[in-house]
Amino acid sequence: MTATTFGRTAQANRYRDDALATASPAALLVMLYDRLVLDLQRAEQAQRTGDRQTAHTNLVHAQDIVAELQSSLKVDAWEGAAGLSGLYTWLRSELVATNLSGDAERTAACRVDIVEPLAEAWREAALQHLSGASSAGVA
Repeated sequence: MTATTFGRTAQANRYRDDALATASPAALLVMLYDRLVLDLQRAEQAQRTGDRQTAHTNLVHAQDIVAELQSSLKVDAWEGAAGLSGLYTWLRSELVATNLSGDAERTAACRVDIVEPLAEAWREAALQHLSGASSAGVA
């Protein structure tokens, strides 16, 4: 790695760390879902090409994200939280199963049927929260 490349990498890491440190909880949630979608896309592609190690790495990271989402969920905060927690439990076990089986279609189904719709719902909620905060004079 050249000094220039190292400098760019360090700068990118600093930018990412600053973005994470200053992001609202809603923005962090959207970022987690975006990364979860990306991990599942990468895992699915790796499964389709027979790259078990890359698929494994991405599926384990996806499982970690789902575990984080579940652990940060306040089950008493709203009526649907217990159901979402149950869905996270199911999703984690499904991701373990897709990792063991190498089934790209099953990985795709997790992404398309579960994760992407949830990601979109949380993104819309975050935007509504942001627009409500802006109209109330809060940034």
